[in-house]
Amino acid sequence: MGDKAHTHPGAAGRAVAADHPASVRNVVLVGHSGSGKTTLVEALALTAGAVNRAGRVEDGGTVSDYDDIEHRQQRSVQLSLVPVEWDGIKINLLDTPGYADFVGELRAGLRAADAALFVVSASDGVDGSTRMVWEECAAVGMPRAIVVTHLEAARADLEQMTGVCAQAFGGDDPDAVLPLYLPLHGPQAPDGHAPVTGLIGLLSQKLFDYSGGDRVESEPGEEELPLIEEARNRLIEGIIAESEDETLMDRYVGGEPIDVKTLIEDLERAVARGSFFPVLAAAPATDGARQGLGTVELLELITRGFPTPLERRTPSVTTPDGRPRDLTVCDPSGPLVAEVVKTASDPYVGRVSLVRVFSGTLRPDETVHVSGHGLADRGHEDHDVDERVGALSTPFGKQQRPVGHAVAGDLACVAKLNRAETGDTLSAKNDPLLMEPWQMPDPLLPIAIQAHSKPDEDKLSQGLSRLAAEDPTMRLEQNQDTHQVVLWCLGEAHADVALERLRNRYGVQVDVVAHRVPLRETFATKSGGRGRHVKQSGGHGQFAICEIEVEPLPGGSGVEFVDKVVGGAVPRQFIPSVEKGVRAQAARGLASGHPLVDVRITLLDGKAHSVDSSDAAFQTAGALALREAAAEARIHLLEPVAEVSVLVGDEYVGAVMSDLSGRRGRVLGTEQTSGGRTVVRAEVPEIEIGRYSVDLRSLSHGTARFDRAYARHEPMPPQVAERLRQLEKEAS
Repeated sequence: MGDKAHTHPGAAGRAVAADHPASVRNVVLVGHSGSGKTTLVEALALTAGAVNRAGRVEDGGTVSDYDDIEHRQQRSVQLSLVPVEWDGIKINLLDTPGYADFVGELRAGLRAADAALFVVSASDGVDGSTRMVWEECAAVGMPRAIVVTHLEAARADLEQMTGVCAQAFGGDDPDAVLPLYLPLHGPQAPDGHAPVTGLIGLLSQKLFDYSGGDRVESEPGEEELPLIEEARNRLIEGIIAESEDETLMDRYVGGEPIDVKTLIEDLERAVARGSFFPVLAAAPATDGARQGLGTVELLELITRGFPTPLERRTPSVTTPDGRPRDLTVCDPSGPLVAEVVKTASDPYVGRVSLVRVFSGTLRPDETVHVSGHGLADRGHEDHDVDERVGALSTPFGKQQRPVGHAVAGDLACVAKLNRAETGDTLSAKNDPLLMEPWQMPDPLLPIAIQAHSKPDEDKLSQGLSRLAAEDPTMRLEQNQDTHQVVLWCLGEAHADVALERLRNRYGVQVDVVAHRVPLRETFATKSGGRGRHVKQSGGHGQFAICEIEVEPLPGGSGVEFVDKVVGGAVPRQFIPSVEKGVRAQAARGLASGHPLVDVRITLLDGKAHSVDSSDAAFQTAGALALREAAAEARIHLLEPVAEVSVLVGDEYVGAVMSDLSGRRGRVLGTEQTSGGRTVVRAEVPEIEIGRYSVDLRSLSHGTARFDRAYARHEPMPPQVAERLRQLEKEAS
């Protein structure tokens, strides 16, 4: 880390393969949109020799999407893989979207990686959503480093941003977030800004000058050494504090000089353990140069400081029927366990799956078992099938370059797995296994759609099933109450991309319609009704009369039918007919066409004819009696109420509670959690929170999240019910 003068980049365009987990590093890049993640990936690829000039990685691609909207936003909306080689190590760089709507792609990247690079813009700082991802990584002990970009900005200050990062990410131990290099500034521009033209290694005490294009190493002058002394001492103390050698601190405090090699080795171990988080800087190469500022230093950190897949514990593995299997070691000769972390369709080769191999070795043309469990609520049915693996490849821009195998710890693209979906497990045909799924964000923005035309209606089901196979963060709902097809998405941008995929990739035109929540009706007062269905038109007629009483019941009681007929006024064989008729009418609704619930319907009396009475006649009479009872009663419109839990920073608690109250919500209480956040619990009518995921993100600047669960139906306020009836009338 800073003590090398020369490295050996890989050849441009050559397929990068690994033969052992020790020669693999899987690194995910995390940061908000515009922080410079994709530019950094391209700069690292250029320095490593994977491309011949800047900007040639293009979509970075795991899997290429050619749809218009996705092509324009390619680097923003999907996980992409760029493999490079540095000093004989294969580095799988996983570029993730910075938009909150595509956090599912970020979670997939975190699952596939063994370490994370947090990319922070010197001009924008650290946002709340990036802090939340940092905490997620901390919870699982993932090693992390920080890269500061956009150093060319007028007010960019690397040293100041290092302090911001220490405050944002350091928590109780800011000395665990320290720079490995200080900036070397060039001549001051007329506007007073002195650009960063190089770096000073704090441990090696060497200068790395990038002002001429490529990296030039030199020794610092006497006047420069005092400038780095304070930062160097602090870094050494931070490294020693994380050292496994407990005598090192006493020796250092006692004035004994510590060998730089020892410090670097301890630094590398601390980074790999996830207990020390170095801050580096990076910038793309200038015209004609290969090495961008800090890219060599960053590649050295990745290859020497980040852990190998051998050092990562494999996620929990079971058999498909739930029996645990102990597969904690990343062994190329062990049982095959791989996971699909991304699925997409390529216009030339069909479905392509990005796979992380956790155990064993995956080879082309072998038959594997595909297991998918636990996502049935999102349109992914549980399945256990055998499939033949197609070609294995590693991405290079929009091309896929064939590889002969993928060992444990590596990533590869697999063609033509037609049944495998994102999150599925690939294992040996004779030893089927299932990995514990990673945490998927809950989609909470409903988008109701309908086919634009009859031909679209015929293709809609297949298009939606393919969409669900690619994106497990989306939930498909065929609502039986409202008869709507609903896409539950993470946000508006997520919905836009999904609809664009349906149009351009699957050729399905759909219209977005207003989302309806499932309302109910109930009787507010006791009422009675008489149903008379008598018709004579020659031959057998129709004759049925019944009298009923309807009374309200507590919420959740459903529809209860009671027979109190005496003296055989309604023959026994026709009493089930009356019940069938009233239940059918209750399902169709009365005052506003919504199902009737929470009532007891009692059959009191009636009349029958020995010839003209029938099952159909008494069904009709029962329905008529219920309608008459409703005409004489006060009917309540019931709306679904959700239990909502909002996790929000303490500074936004007041705004969130006020907003929930404005949505007719009842705040039930708050609960303080760690990290300066509070859980706000409330009950809110579902009709008021259709767009809450979008509104909450705006209200909290992207730092809050919430979950919801159905609680019950309860009466809607009369003024709200009347307004809703007017809207429904206008819509019809």
